[in-house]
Order: sequence, then C-alpha cells, then structure tokens
Amino acid sequence: MNGLFEFLAGPAGRITRIVAGLVLIVLGFWLLQGAWRWVLVIVGLAPLAAGLFDFCLFAPLFGLPFMGEPLRARLHQGQRR
Repeated sequence: MNGLFEFLAGPAGRITRIVAGLVLIVLGFWLLQGAWRWVLVIVGLAPLAAGLFDFCLFAPLFGLPFMGEPLRARLHQGQRR
C-alpha cells in the first residue's frame, strides 16, 4: 500500500490527480446535463484540489499524514528501516 501513496505523493501522482480532476470536470460539462453534470464537476474538484494543494485524501484512512510533505517524509522514513 505504501507504493500507492509514494506514487500519489510524488510529482507524477500529483500531475495524474490534476489531469484526472480536469478530465472529470470537462466530461461533466460535455457529456452530462442537469444535476449529474454538477455531481461530476464536484467529484472532479477533489482530485484537482488534492493535486494542486499537495494533499492526499485517503492517507489518513491508513494512518498516514494528510499533507504531502509530511506524507513523503513518513514514507521515506519507512524505507530506511
């Protein structure tokens, strides 16, 4: 599981989350109408914000820090053991 969080906390993971968020937002505007459009746009805002502001929504569920820098430090510390 640490491998996933290492990816998400790294530059490639942040870029992936930003792109995924933008894709969800664009798809919501292009493909859907009514309330479903806004549901997909709001869902897309979560990975977009997580990538832009360097936090990981799921890390606390596994006892890891929420913010990117402490998360990377904890994961790096675990590799040295």
